[in-house]
Amino acid sequence: MSITTETERNGIQQASNAVAITLKKMRAFARPGISTKELDEYGGELLAEMGARSAPKLTYDFPGYTCISVNEEAAHGVPSADKILEEGDLVNIDVSAELNGFWADNGGSFVLGEDIHGHGRLVETSKEILRKAISNIKGGVKISEIGRLIETEAKKAGYMVIKNLTGHGIGRSLHEEPHEIANYRDRFNTGRFKKNSVVAIETFISTRSTIADTQADGWTLSGNKGGFVAQHEHTIMVTGGQPVIFTSQNGIWD
Repeated sequence: MSITTETERNGIQQASNAVAITLKKMRAFARPGISTKELDEYGGELLAEMGARSAPKLTYDFPGYTCISVNEEAAHGVPSADKILEEGDLVNIDVSAELNGFWADNGGSFVLGEDIHGHGRLVETSKEILRKAISNIKGGVKISEIGRLIETEAKKAGYMVIKNLTGHGIGRSLHEEPHEIANYRDRFNTGRFKKNSVVAIETFISTRSTIADTQADGWTLSGNKGGFVAQHEHTIMVTGGQPVIFTSQNGIWD
């Protein structure tokens, strides 16, 4: 959507606060020994307390309030009572929601407890690439050039990107124009970022795979060549200068 009034801006900000605070509190709540279902139900309670509704449930009838992906899972992990978190796990939590007709989306990967498996560098690289990508977005910039930046920075660090998972427009629904803000230079995408538009920018930085394949449960995505993926995401408003980061309260850069 394009923000044209202060009411719209406030609406996006309130929805963004709900998903950002939920993500931050879920990360703090996560600990070895709990199931991803327990973590997800905590997130659902937080959203409800703020009057927000889970976007994946509303949009896709997803079997969880949030997406929680662990280790080799790249995205859209289904919360389960049988999936118990362990020390050193690479965990991704993606929280999106609707509040009073406005939608926001954010996510972040982190290492649970001590980094005994060495995922920390991947996580930090994903964070910093997101920071650099967002700092280069303003009205008129080619969407494909941000994709080029993300992939170039990933390669510099010895990683690659997942090409079939992308950022997207957001605001009055979960996915809006532009529908694909890819993590690589898509030469067929001639679109440009538009001033005052709301978009969810996300990185998918990978150790081995370039495509995410759907698994047997019909939801969970894993890399086509294995390995691990770190994702970080903010909902922002494009301006003529530095973007407004609506989901800054999630603390993924702290």
